[in-house]
Amino acid sequence: MQRLLTILVFLSLTMMSCAQNTQQDYQGEWIGFLPDKSSFNFQVSLEKLASNRYHLTLSNKAATLINTNVKSSDDQTIQFHIDQQLFFNLKHDQKEQMLVGFIKTGRFLYHVSFKSNGANAFAGAWNPFMVDNGLQSDDVMLYMETNRAGNLVAYPFFGDQRFRGTWTEDFKQKGNVLSFTDGNTGFNFRATLLGDKVDLEILLTDVSLTKTRLTHTNDGWEYNSDPVAKSQDTKTPKQLHDGWNTANIDAYGIDKNELLRLIKDIHNGTLVNTHSVLISKQNTLVFENYFDGFNAHIPHDLRSASKSISSAIIGIAIDDKILKGVNEKLYDFLPQEYQSTKDTLKAKITLKDLLTMSSGLDVNKLASEDFYQNPENPKTWLQTVLDAPMVKEPGTYSDYGSANPFLLGVCLDQRLKMPLETYMDEKLFKPLGITNYINQTDDTKATPYFGGGMLLTPRDLLKFGQLFLNKGEWKGKQIVSKEWVEESFGKYHRLQDYKDKNEYGYLWWHDTYTVKGKAIKTIEARGAGGQFIFIIPELESVVVITSGNFRNRKGNQSRDILRDYILPALIK
Repeated sequence: MQRLLTILVFLSLTMMSCAQNTQQDYQGEWIGFLPDKSSFNFQVSLEKLASNRYHLTLSNKAATLINTNVKSSDDQTIQFHIDQQLFFNLKHDQKEQMLVGFIKTGRFLYHVSFKSNGANAFAGAWNPFMVDNGLQSDDVMLYMETNRAGNLVAYPFFGDQRFRGTWTEDFKQKGNVLSFTDGNTGFNFRATLLGDKVDLEILLTDVSLTKTRLTHTNDGWEYNSDPVAKSQDTKTPKQLHDGWNTANIDAYGIDKNELLRLIKDIHNGTLVNTHSVLISKQNTLVFENYFDGFNAHIPHDLRSASKSISSAIIGIAIDDKILKGVNEKLYDFLPQEYQSTKDTLKAKITLKDLLTMSSGLDVNKLASEDFYQNPENPKTWLQTVLDAPMVKEPGTYSDYGSANPFLLGVCLDQRLKMPLETYMDEKLFKPLGITNYINQTDDTKATPYFGGGMLLTPRDLLKFGQLFLNKGEWKGKQIVSKEWVEESFGKYHRLQDYKDKNEYGYLWWHDTYTVKGKAIKTIEARGAGGQFIFIIPELESVVVITSGNFRNRKGNQSRDILRDYILPALIK
């Protein structure tokens, strides 16, 4: 009897230990270090074997990660996938010296270019974390909590703040292993819960990229970063053969002292989290500086500044007769299953109303981005937006909301006979010589999100601004019609939910800055965190500023930089 009691006690303690190992409170911050900061910088090689069969090699600095034969599902292009998670859609350029197209994982469509390195072989870089020079921090943190359903969820953070960040989903726990996916990059995560430690593994499909051990902390996470040293000055910007002519600011009478003062105040912390400042004058790049580890080759998260790019795509589609014009009705584009959401007011919504933020939808509440993108919302983004009530008559009142351009992307996608990202590339990005960029998709993980989901390099963003300053022309080629540019820069309504009540065009802002007694008018693309294109017709200039001021109430600091430093330098 005593022996049986001993066995029962032992089994009970063992079971309690296992239960504690899998059910204990893992909530809070778990911190560790990545063993290799180059784990997420890939080299891709694709070699044609026969007909539509190819050999794919994907590697990082440490190892070959994927080494396999693939078969294209299309005879004209190269299309294949790995485990329904990693998708390739590539084609030869006209000279057959390049493969260009997209790699898609998660919500990101990465535009890539692979150069020929021999007979039927192509190779190039793919940087899913956007940075081209490896992470500048090996710090990593996993924050875990239980959701409303009582299930454990986790959110990884990286010490390199240049990376846009993760959007984790699809949480599954089996025993002491919590698995989940980053919806942005499509990377898979596996956290093994081991009581006082957590082993975190990051995978591409089912291929391990890196592993690290995390420990719990109650002291908060203070990440360390070691940016690549980079000098800032007023020297002539580098010639990168990307379409920009460069010159020194002295040739245009721009005040060097004001710009040196700008650089100094960024360095001393007066102007926090400024990532890049670029200026063009008379079609020439004259000032270009990067901070906090950014450089000319890293696409920057544009947030809502890319709404103005969405507007340009709509204009091109009207020029191409794919869309009949801005007076077409929203519900003429929508599939039958969404027609039941139409009412008397919604039936009146036009493309122009969407372009001018005057749809009348409840964009600040039940059609707000926070609401329709809420992962706990069981409905699709489109269904959520269309189910939202109307609060105003269409075309009469403007409230700023991402639901409006989101619907524009849905409408255009319904009319195209090719993928929307392909149309955007062929009609806008390729003519501008823009090859290094990322499109974020909506919740379908197929359609580019017109509400603010693009990442471009600052030099390329400056090109886009210059295109509109030049009334749709770049390097002698009319990419967007002059008529569309003029319409886009119209003043249709004032944004009623903004303090300044800015006049608003087709997803372009209007503003005025008073400097040295002069009122300087601008047309602007604006994005959260301080992403700005300033088009200044009077001064024949375009200014681009990118920043990382997302949670510190300094998103308008870029406007201060324009007013207090750049305009004083430009105005004689």
